[in-house]
Amino acid sequence: MKRNISIGFLGLLAVSSASAQGLYYVGSEAQESLPLKWVVGASAIYDDNVNPGFGAEDDSMAINPYVGLSFVNITPQTTLDVYARLGLIYYFDAPEGLDDVSSQSRAGINFTHRFSERLRFSSRNFVSYELEPDYSYGYASSRTTGEYFFWQADNSVGYRWSERLATYTGLRISGTDYSEVDNNDLFTWELYNQFRYQLSPQTVLTADYRYGQTNNGDGVASDSTNQYLLFGAEHRFSPNTIGIVRAGAQFRDVDDGDSTTSPYLEFALNSQLTQALRVRSYARYGIEDYDTVQGVDGGVVSYDDRRTLRFGLSGEYTISPMLSLFGGVDYIPTSFGDAREISRTGLGAPDLSDQDEDVINAYIGLSVRFNDFLTGTASYNFTDSSSDLDSGRDYNRNRISVGVSAEF
Repeated sequence: MKRNISIGFLGLLAVSSASAQGLYYVGSEAQESLPLKWVVGASAIYDDNVNPGFGAEDDSMAINPYVGLSFVNITPQTTLDVYARLGLIYYFDAPEGLDDVSSQSRAGINFTHRFSERLRFSSRNFVSYELEPDYSYGYASSRTTGEYFFWQADNSVGYRWSERLATYTGLRISGTDYSEVDNNDLFTWELYNQFRYQLSPQTVLTADYRYGQTNNGDGVASDSTNQYLLFGAEHRFSPNTIGIVRAGAQFRDVDDGDSTTSPYLEFALNSQLTQALRVRSYARYGIEDYDTVQGVDGGVVSYDDRRTLRFGLSGEYTISPMLSLFGGVDYIPTSFGDAREISRTGLGAPDLSDQDEDVINAYIGLSVRFNDFLTGTASYNFTDSSSDLDSGRDYNRNRISVGVSAEF
């Protein structure tokens, strides 16, 4: 089996630590109002494998300019959290098959309104249009040949029925659109209801039921229906440490395919271990609908059973008010099963046996705050890709980034 390491951190801007957490999210809202803040910056990048998995290894220098903003407004009834980062990556010597300029942009709005002590409405919305994926958001599994558009909206109503019992009922919709690869475009809607029981001041027990449908935009991959029955807990180990875990079963029905039952797991932990050290972790396991259509030697294949574990760990350590270190790793092993032939590209038939692929994403860096407005960063990212799907998906990749940003 082969391995894949890829980096989604390089050149990204965390304009709102409370907002853009992806799979790291532990259900917490922004705790204090923050005035409108702008960030403008740029990074110089050296990449020794600019178009990984798609032809010969070519290196190139690149520049990643960006502008970002964040704003938080909190009143006794309402919390509004807005963040955005608009950027691009320009390769000075891009190889054939890769555009010289690609977007690296994200934005989000989180809104909560408390109608009363019992009733509240929550809305979490996120959109991205980017080339380099951040695996901690849970929808990307590899670098594609071009940019992709992803969006998600999660709206729910929470009601506290008694001092201990509450429910959250909501609708989550999302979509992906790949600019260069049409086979994996998706639209998903999901209804869910969560029962919450306050076992103690520190612990909440949860029971979830979710029902969702996924439609493939171009009709190549099969549409599917997924149901989840999960039980879990949310526990505050200390004022600065909170963890959530949910586990149960996923019931999956694929159009023109088989019905499948799989274990399902969600986990997230956020801890400020000391005043200087912050650690976060996440895990998710289940059958995913993303990237189910793959090129295999001899043709194109659609996999109805794509079981994926996503695990991540990141940390930030403040050495002094001027200097801090950061680093992390994402590990994403995937098993592709229940293959169906879509088309043939050669004389022979494509291999329809089960396949495996691993993705590891590792990064390390430092941040230097020169003054109240100016910050410098340097980071190193390593990518190693390993896949049974196609020999072209095996690669190594190294990237070095040095940048500066200004806040005002």
